[in-house]
Amino acid sequence: MAVIIDGKLLAKKIRADLKVECDELKKEGITPKLAVIMVGDNPASKVYVRNKSRACNEVGIEYQEYLLDGKISQEELLDLIKTLNKDKTINGILLQSPIPEHLNINEAFKTITYLKDVDGFTPSSVGKLCIGEDTFVSCTPLGIIKMFEEYNIDLNGKDVVILGRSNIVGRPLIQCCLQKNATVTICHSKTKNIEEHTKRADVIISAIGKPKFVTADMVKDGVVIIDVGINRDKNGKLVGDVDFDNVEKKASYITPVPGGVGPMTIAMLMNNVIKATKEQYKEKSIL
Repeated sequence: MAVIIDGKLLAKKIRADLKVECDELKKEGITPKLAVIMVGDNPASKVYVRNKSRACNEVGIEYQEYLLDGKISQEELLDLIKTLNKDKTINGILLQSPIPEHLNINEAFKTITYLKDVDGFTPSSVGKLCIGEDTFVSCTPLGIIKMFEEYNIDLNGKDVVILGRSNIVGRPLIQCCLQKNATVTICHSKTKNIEEHTKRADVIISAIGKPKFVTADMVKDGVVIIDVGINRDKNGKLVGDVDFDNVEKKASYITPVPGGVGPMTIAMLMNNVIKATKEQYKEKSIL
């Protein structure tokens, strides 16, 4: 039976450590603050935003929420981001996705100043990640790497197969795994014979949003499984991309859904806010 990677427990430990760092900053007269922008009335986004607010409260990070009408113009959205860029009391800016289709989310990400890019989505952050420089890393990939480190899962020379090529998870994960000296294959909707790739993988990271897509006959014995998927099955139960009950019997390590990657994503957001605050303090240009 596989070792269950407890993301919930690890995230709690990380938040406790971050609270200590946050308290130290406050002793210096610096209070980290996160601004979250949500456009429209997406129910899932409301849940995610609420969880981020709770995590901020636990760590000691101030939290400011901007709830915008779904009909807001691109110019109005960018104007708000530019205002937050200039606001010296704001250390991190997060634009909750998805946003309405009439808005250009990439243009919005580009507008966020690099030193406040706690989601790691600006071109500067992505570019630095690709060339191996210290930067803000997208929260989910960073959380996954932290789980590997906590459980002493060595990626050096391992075959890592990533399912999904989104800018939020799949693409930055390529760089994160390469930096750990893994051999990385990324599969997506146009990939033929995905099973040929997954069957040889030492590590599978699935982020495709298809309930129980990865089955036991698609993996080899001893595989490490990281399940990023959050889906509902036909009975309304929360499940991942992986058929957990059957794949667990073959895996060496596996993340559950819920309680795996999700809590780590929010913990890494808190980590990035503290990192951003410290970077801004060093730069002296914002604080």
